Amino acid sequence: MLKAVLVALAALYPLVLAFGQSWIAPRWMALGLAGVALLRCVLERGRGLSALWALGALALAAFAWAGNSVAPLKLYPILVNAVLLLVFGASLAHPPSVVERLARLQDPALPDAAIPYVRRVTEVWCVFFVLNGAISAATALWASDALWALYNGCIAYVAIGLLFGIEWCVRQRAMRRVSGV
Repeated sequence: MLKAVLVALAALYPLVLAFGQSWIAPRWMALGLAGVALLRCVLERGRGLSALWALGALALAAFAWAGNSVAPLKLYPILVNAVLLLVFGASLAHPPSVVERLARLQDPALPDAAIPYVRRVTEVWCVFFVLNGAISAATALWASDALWALYNGCIAYVAIGLLFGIEWCVRQRAMRRVSGV
């Protein structure tokens, strides 16, 4: 249950930050981010991805606390994209890829013919994380708080959903081709 709350907080982070900064000083919002990062790190036992993410979140929180500034807190979506890019990219260098691992959860007997496809999908996600992170950076540095919140709290999630949906449709066609149906 606690993990689900933390995931929800992470997803709602841009909206919480955008609306919360009207009532709460950035220093205290930074403390909230640090608390969530530490709690998640403890729950995940400080392993791999959660430790890397927590270190980045704690660094952003420390800068925000020190300067009582919201600017470092707006960099959080960039951190998330960077960590995901690192994980997906590393899986390309050290297979199986993330998408292959996910595909094998659904079909443990994934045919060898599907491996190039799932590798390509992992590459597409890497490109997505680069582009999404760049747009997140641009909104954090040059856009209004409202546009930053709109992109990072809504549009980015729609883009993720579209990529999932498009990939699902392409996969159905690719699997039909592989199976000869």
